[in-house]
Amino acid sequence: MKEQSAQVRWEQLTQRPLLALAVGFTVAYALPIVDRSAGHVLTAACTVAEWVVWGSFALDYLVRLALAPRRREFVRTHWADLCAVVLPLLQPLRLLRLVATLILVGRRARMASQIRLTTYVVGAVVGLLMFGSLAVLSVERDSPNGNIRTLGDALWWSFTTMTTVGYGDHAPTTGLGRMIAVGLMLAGIALLGVVTANIATWFIARFEKDDVEERRQTEAIGMLTDEVRALRAEVAALSAEVAAGGGRRSPAPTGCLPQPSAGGTPSVHPPPLPASHERGDPHRPWGHLPGP
Repeated sequence: MKEQSAQVRWEQLTQRPLLALAVGFTVAYALPIVDRSAGHVLTAACTVAEWVVWGSFALDYLVRLALAPRRREFVRTHWADLCAVVLPLLQPLRLLRLVATLILVGRRARMASQIRLTTYVVGAVVGLLMFGSLAVLSVERDSPNGNIRTLGDALWWSFTTMTTVGYGDHAPTTGLGRMIAVGLMLAGIALLGVVTANIATWFIARFEKDDVEERRQTEAIGMLTDEVRALRAEVAALSAEVAAGGGRRSPAPTGCLPQPSAGGTPSVHPPPLPASHERGDPHRPWGHLPGP
């Protein structure tokens, strides 16, 4: 068995702790938005928790970079992780910190062998709906011309935006809210494409399985048909041989025919022995018979 590299061992070791930190980030991000009565201390604690979670994922990226055997290739193939680590440092906005953490969580979730494609897609849909609603609510609630005032309005708007329906009763009015809307639209189109492709792949695999079974049954029927034909040919050949052998049957020897006796009862006399079968000759049949 091939030994795993240090990078792979680190990724397997930190999968669950990082996902648990992602749940903590969700609570820390949502609490000040949902509970408007939260005090300054609670809001500051949630902000610190957000930075701690982001820092944990940034540290994870740096450790994986240090353990990678080819670091340039690692940076080239993990450019999204690098952007998620650098963006909050360049512009410490809460929304950028949210987007960066979501990118890092999604990248690590894709590495987890326990998470299948369906689970990943469902989690991505739920996460985008929730975080999109919270983000647009945080920027639109205090807008003078905004019409997204409650969490229910934000959830309804996020759902109609992600499904590209665009019901129109709620819409962002700020520039930042419209940027969130564009991101949700693009993410919704991508996720719908993934879901559609996944469903199509399932149907194709199911039909191919049915076709394979049907071809297997057809091949078995064809083999049985060939065997039946071969048996019919053998039976016909044997019947012809039997018929031909019955027409050439030779008559029985005259010496074995029953001869009438003096009393009228037929008796059977054996045929005379040939000259080579004389009595007393030990090298010929019947040579063991005693003489007269």
